[in-house]
Amino acid sequence: MIKAQRGTKDILGEDTLTWQKIQDSARNIFQSANYREIRTPIFEATELFKRGVGDSTDIVNKEMYTFSTGGKDKNESSITLRPENTAGVVRAYIEHNISRQSPPQKFWYFGPMFRYERPQAGRQRQFHQIGIELFGVENPAADAEAILMAQEFLKSVGVDNLEVELNTLGCPKCREEYRNSIREVLKPYLDELCNDCKIRYEKNPLRILDCKDENCQKIFERDEIKKVILNDYVCPECAQHFEQVKKYLDALNIKYSRNKMLVRGLDYYNRTVFEIKSNSLGSQNAVCGGGRYDGLVQMLGGAPTPAVGWALGVERLFELIEKTPAQKLDYFVVSKYPEHALKLCKDLREKGKTCDFDMQNRKFAKQLEKAARVANFAIILGEEEIEKSFYTVKNLSTGTQEQKTLL
Repeated sequence: MIKAQRGTKDILGEDTLTWQKIQDSARNIFQSANYREIRTPIFEATELFKRGVGDSTDIVNKEMYTFSTGGKDKNESSITLRPENTAGVVRAYIEHNISRQSPPQKFWYFGPMFRYERPQAGRQRQFHQIGIELFGVENPAADAEAILMAQEFLKSVGVDNLEVELNTLGCPKCREEYRNSIREVLKPYLDELCNDCKIRYEKNPLRILDCKDENCQKIFERDEIKKVILNDYVCPECAQHFEQVKKYLDALNIKYSRNKMLVRGLDYYNRTVFEIKSNSLGSQNAVCGGGRYDGLVQMLGGAPTPAVGWALGVERLFELIEKTPAQKLDYFVVSKYPEHALKLCKDLREKGKTCDFDMQNRKFAKQLEKAARVANFAIILGEEEIEKSFYTVKNLSTGTQEQKTLL
């Protein structure tokens, strides 16, 4: 038997109803706030993710599914299954000259992503994300709306036991001082850091703060290191921006806490970063994360463009929400005359009713048994009913019957 690949999962039966509920809720919430759906390819040029996500990230260094196409054009010689979707949306934003349209430009997406990592609860090698991206607005109102959209969506699917963690990374200028300070204070402990953090130390020392290695976490707890980490290395402009974000959130009654260790796992973030967490998910408790990426559009070849967005793992969300039960059909046609049963089903469906019939033409009793399992009403269509142009409707909850004229 050929089985599904490790780290992938079939979505079957009633689970699909819950997935449909998630996607429908996303569409309703985001489109009510003028976000338009965008669908990008599931693979892109590898260079897009190296430049956009960052070559100091675990995603680029360890987790990407990358393939050589053998093409002569170097831009087409290596492709990667998308490990996240922000870079792809930015590529589409630039390629289709969306920047020429009046800001803000708002998008939402739903689709599969791919990362090579150890499968665990709520985390697969093929997984799905819902996200939003907002381009063209530097005002902190955009940051606050992004967080609001996440909160509103999560509430719409029945999740409300959530915590918002917030931080600011500053702009490239003030962040450089922070990087240098972290390098300096960690220099005596460089040999004790994990191999990944030794690489991050050179490429992007802020990423060290995102390390989950227990030994590295103990080093960060040292007083002289914690003092540097907890210091605010932000310029007055970035500090004012962050204060305004918090004021907007206060006005929206969105509760949050400051986490100065929060840096997010991607290199393109600046200023506001945030995560929304749930205590119901154990140690891997982040259900949504995002922030500002004002430099990414320019980094990938577009004009300087402020932007903010977030992504949410659907598999993790699925574990948190109440599952959607299967809905029974309105009618099940019980008949030994399948051509008449099929025609009646067609007529009922055209009138907006849900119905089915027994294509195997089994015994009458078997058909009634199935009708009781899958439908609210059975329509009995026998020889007499066909000859006299009526049908018998049986209420499968009460057992009562009534005769009606054929449609």
